[in-house]
Parts: sequence; structure tokens; C-alpha cells
Amino acid sequence: MKKKIEHGALLQHNGTITCLEFYGTSHLLSGAEDGLICIWNTKRWECLKSIKAHKGHVTSLSIHPSGKLALSVGTDKTLRTWNLVEGRSAFIKNLKQNAHLVKWSPDGEKYVTVITNKVDIYKLDTASISGTITTEKRISSLRFITNSILGIAGDDEIIRFYSCDSQKCLCEFKAHENRIKDIYSFERDGQNVIVTASSDGYIKMWNLDLNKMKDVPSLLCEVNTKARLTCLAVWLDQASEMKQNSDKAATSSQANEDEISSILRKTKVCWTDKSDKMAKRKRKITPKKQKLEAPLQKKKKKQNSSA
Repeated sequence: MKKKIEHGALLQHNGTITCLEFYGTSHLLSGAEDGLICIWNTKRWECLKSIKAHKGHVTSLSIHPSGKLALSVGTDKTLRTWNLVEGRSAFIKNLKQNAHLVKWSPDGEKYVTVITNKVDIYKLDTASISGTITTEKRISSLRFITNSILGIAGDDEIIRFYSCDSQKCLCEFKAHENRIKDIYSFERDGQNVIVTASSDGYIKMWNLDLNKMKDVPSLLCEVNTKARLTCLAVWLDQASEMKQNSDKAATSSQANEDEISSILRKTKVCWTDKSDKMAKRKRKITPKKQKLEAPLQKKKKKQNSSA
């Protein structure tokens, strides 16, 4: 970024790339209109694995904090869980409508899907909906501020913060003069910073006090890009990124790891059942073979003795 040099290009897809997500600094996942999810090595920009993920377009994807699982939604009305360790599907859930956003919580114990103006909150251990948040207008972006607080931006000028537990709105405020296209959050020096981008061309940074959620966040700075913004990405220096990664690693519990392991084992059970059945078939066949082979051996002995 500092030298403004192009390092590589993603040439595996046959359609428009619709979503990108990094895991650390070594891997990148991409989804596209061709229905593929590709896993990339960021050092050489080589495609390590290409997965046929959806029958339609891939609209959104999200990587679990552990890096072992990923979620994707597409225009085939499915929510799919992916085993990134083995590069295959782990679970498929049919949806009533096409979802256009999916996101893991920072601790990886819950995830959300967005269908138009509705947010469904799922628990990892049960894969069932624990709550639903409904807004007046279509949701364009959302972000987990904490494990229990969601920041939601829609097709208006207002940002709303919701509790994942009660599904109630904790705070809302007018952030821009036009619709908000993207929202991002990070923590630095004890401050929770919210970054927003709008169609009005402004990028703004806000300070959110989690202890005073009813208060409107204070504006830290803003810049007018004089462009019609459609998305936003925030780059943090290596020290901040390392701190965030270490915090995530510290908050991940052993119970969470056990839940992931159980999900990864779900599809393995099918294979072990098949192998057991094949073994039983072999056991049934072997006695028949022995009966057929015994008289043949006797005939050979008679022929040898007569010779």
C-alpha cells in the first residue's frame, strides 16, 4: 500500500468477484458469481483450492476466528458451512429467501445472516435461530461491535446498535446525509472506533462508549472523498492487528473448539458408516470364496499326483 505496487491478481474465477475476506496475512477467500469459493495464498497469489460452493452466485462469506470453518450464502437459498481443514462442505441449511450477508461473531459462538431487512442470529452449538432483528429498510452492512452488540447500517442515514440477546435497539443516530453503504469497527487504546462510508462521499470515524450506549457516539474526524462510495476497508498497522489477534485467541474457549470439532466430524460419520458396510460385505463374501477355492485346490492335487 505504501509503495502502491500491484502484487498479484485473482484469475481463477469466471464471473464477477462478489466478496473477499482475509484470514490473517497468509490466506484470502474469494466468492464470485460463478458459484466458486477460492482459497488463495497471499505470498504468491496462488489458488490453493477451488470449491463449487453454490448453484447460483456467492453473495457473502465469513471465516470463523479459528480459521477452521467458513460460512457462505448464495442465490440458491442456502447457508453453507465449510470445513477449511479438508476443503469440503460440512453442513447445508436451506433458507426461505436469498441471504445477502453472513457474519461470525468475534468469539465464533454465534453468527448472523441478513435477508433484505431481517437479521437472523444463530448459535453455533445448535445451528438454530436464537433471535431476529427487523429494520424498516434494507440492510446494506452490519458489524459485530462486541460479541453481544451489532452495528447495523441500512438504506438510510442512520446507524443503529442492537443487543444480540434481547434484539432491542440500544442506540441510533444520524451519521450521514445520504444512505450508508458500509460500516467497520475496531478497538485502539481502549477506544471503540466506528468507521462509516456513505453515498454522500464522506468517510467518518466515531468514538463509541460501550458504558454509555444511550449516548450518541462523538465524531472524531471526517473526510470528503467527493466520490459515490459503495464499500469500505480499514487497514490497521501490524502492532494493532497482532493485539487484536491475540485478544481473539485469548477469548476463544475450549468449548468453542469442541463445537467446531463436532461439526467437522459430522460428515466423517457418513464415511465411516460406508467403510463399515463395505467391510461387512467383504466378510460375507470371503467364506463363499473359500468354498469355491477348496475344491479347485483338491483338483490340482489330484492332477499333480496322477502326473
